Amino acid sequence: MRGIVIKNTGSWYSVKTDEGPVVESKIKGNFRLKGIRSTNPVAVGDRVQIVTNAEGTAFITEIEDRKNYIIRKSQNLSKQSHILAANVDQAFLIVTINHPQTSTTFIDRFLASAEAYRVPVVLVFNKTDLYDDDELRYQKALVNLYETVGYECHEICASTPDGQVGESLDVLRPLMHDKITLLAGNSGVGKSTLLNHFIPHAEARVAEISEAHDTGMHTTTFSEMMALPDGGYLIDTPGIKGFGTFDMEPEEITSYFKEIFHFSKDCRFNNCTHTHEPGCAVLKALEDHYIALSRYESYLGMLKDKDEGKYREGY
Repeated sequence: MRGIVIKNTGSWYSVKTDEGPVVESKIKGNFRLKGIRSTNPVAVGDRVQIVTNAEGTAFITEIEDRKNYIIRKSQNLSKQSHILAANVDQAFLIVTINHPQTSTTFIDRFLASAEAYRVPVVLVFNKTDLYDDDELRYQKALVNLYETVGYECHEICASTPDGQVGESLDVLRPLMHDKITLLAGNSGVGKSTLLNHFIPHAEARVAEISEAHDTGMHTTTFSEMMALPDGGYLIDTPGIKGFGTFDMEPEEITSYFKEIFHFSKDCRFNNCTHTHEPGCAVLKALEDHYIALSRYESYLGMLKDKDEGKYREGY
């Protein structure tokens, strides 16, 4: 039987078969992703083949080719990866500039990884109702930055979905129609609240923000794909504390930052690292404020990842 993985609970996988029923399955054999060691070789969104043995236990025997996936370095196992989801049409990265704060480092690492694996991203700035004037100005500046780079951005408040503060949540609905959308972001940014709005029967647990550290507490333990009432799917993922990039060569990283790649074409040297070389068009664009310092610093941080060979937390 063929089907799609809709939930991963660690050792068991829920597979929605093409015939309709959901079958609880285990993994048979060793799966590898192009030689990359992964903590979860089968991911939500994977198209798989399953067989049932004489005892009635279903096993996943084959993963079909993926069109894309979102991958990050495993937080505890630096030489292994963790696949958030596979075969997605887009990702909504939920961002909060405070309560808790999503760093530009985290945003840029997520965007670069999505570029690397061909996943379009929409930035959704949440909790607009909680911010004072200075915070709102900062949010507007970030929206302007990422829209200028080329990313679609929306400012919403999931707790007031009618749009009294920011845009109405319904602005997101047509973007999700008949598409598989990954919800991603730090813990506490409001993914579960959004999920409950668009899929009321999901009944996702919503956690309070830790007052001591102004950080979110995990409410989603495993990734799960749920059907939208009007067509399409949402994939809810556990909150991510940091985003360590995985399996990127330094010379590739330039192309994962749209504006840096744009200016790099005018560099004097083809192998320019955009750190010190004479005739570097990227450094000139940075000096002239065509490239944001925060984006350039994120780029430098990813270059250092390869040298340090370890997981780097978003801060």
